[in-house]
Amino acid sequence: MKNLLIVFSFFSLFVFGQDTVAVKGSNDANHTDKKITLDNHPVEQSHILESDKFKVGSIESLELADSAIQNDLAETGDSTIKTDEENQDTALELDTTKTSGKDGLGKTTDTKGLNKIADAAKKKVTDPDNKIPEGTQIARFIRPMGIFWSFILILIMAFILKFMHRTVERMGKQFTNQRLLMQKIETFVQFCIYMGTALCCFLLVFEVNEKLLTLIGGTMALSLGFAVKDLVASFIAGITIMIDVPFQVGDRVNFNGHYGDITAIGLRSVRMQTLSDDVVTIPNNKFLSDVTICGNYGELSMQVVMEFYIGIDQDAAKARKIVNEAAASSHYTHLPKPIVVHAKQQIIENYMSFNITLKAYVLDTQYEKLFVTDVNLRVMEAFKEAGIQPPAILHRNV
Repeated sequence: MKNLLIVFSFFSLFVFGQDTVAVKGSNDANHTDKKITLDNHPVEQSHILESDKFKVGSIESLELADSAIQNDLAETGDSTIKTDEENQDTALELDTTKTSGKDGLGKTTDTKGLNKIADAAKKKVTDPDNKIPEGTQIARFIRPMGIFWSFILILIMAFILKFMHRTVERMGKQFTNQRLLMQKIETFVQFCIYMGTALCCFLLVFEVNEKLLTLIGGTMALSLGFAVKDLVASFIAGITIMIDVPFQVGDRVNFNGHYGDITAIGLRSVRMQTLSDDVVTIPNNKFLSDVTICGNYGELSMQVVMEFYIGIDQDAAKARKIVNEAAASSHYTHLPKPIVVHAKQQIIENYMSFNITLKAYVLDTQYEKLFVTDVNLRVMEAFKEAGIQPPAILHRNV
C-alpha cells in the first residue's frame, strides 16, 4: 500500500510538472492565495508557476488535489509538506487562487479566460501609451523629392526678388515722380511671393491628408506656438501694417528716437535707413503699441520746420521777411506748397528773445538736410547784412 501511494505521489508530481499552470487570483481584497510546497522533489526553475499571468483552473479541484496529496505523502513519510512562508527553497509552487475550470489537476478548459487574455494583449498593442512617436508619424508623410524641388523653388524665388529689387531701383532713378509707387508695388509683390513660396514648399514636401493635418494641428501646433509666438505676432502686425498703412516704403518716419526712411516692410520686421546712413531693424509688433510719426505719408515732398532766434530789441518784422525770402529762393523748396513764417517772444536762459519759426516744404525727402543747410546759410548772411543781432542779456538803466 505504501509503495502504491509513493507511485501515485510521483505520478501526481509529474503531472503537475508537465501541466504547469499559473492562476491569477480575483480582485477581491479579502482573497488569500493558498500555496503548497513539495520538498525533496526538485524541479527545474522553468516549471515554477507565476501567479499573475493566466486566470484558469478550478479552486475546488485544486483544493481536492491539495488535500489528497497531503494525506498520501503524510503516510509515506518520504516527503514533507510545508507552506510557502516556512520554506524558502521552493521547488514547485501551485497558486490555488479562485479560478474557473473543471480539471482537478489545474488544467483549464475555460476558453472564456483565454479570450480575455487575447483581448488584453490586443489592447496592449493598441494602447495610446504605445503609439508611434509623432515625429516618426510625420516622417511618413515627407516626400524626399519634394525637399529637392522645394530647395530649387526657394532659389528661384531669391533670384526673382533680387532681380525685381534691382529693376525697381533703376526705374526709380529714371522716373523720380513714380519712385514711391513702384516701391509700394514691389513691397506688395514681395509679400505675395513669400506666401506663395511657403505654401508651395509645404505641398511639395508633405503628403497632405487628414492624418497629417491632425498631427500638425495637435501637438506640433502647441509646441511650436510657444516658440514662434513673437514671430506670429510680428507676422500679424505686418499684415496690419499692409492693411492700415500707417506708413509705406519711402516714407520718412520718426519712431522711438529713430528718424529715417523706410526701406523695406517684411513679414517679421521693418527696415529703416537713418540720416546718418544706419540701418535700423524694428519688429512689426512694436508699431502696434508705440507712436509713429510719418513726415510725408506717401508723398515726395515733406514739411520741414526751422527756427531762428534774434534779440528782443531787433527788428522782428524785417527778420521775418528775410526768412521768408530765403526759403522761397532755395532750389530745394517745393513752391506749390505754402511757406509759413511765425514770430513770437520766448525766454531763453532767463532772458527774452524773438523766436522766428519757418515751415516750408522740401522738394524731395532726400534733400531735407540740404534744404535746411541752404536756408540757414541764406538767413544768417541776410541777418548779417541787415545788422540783426542774436539774443543777448540787456541792461536797463533805472
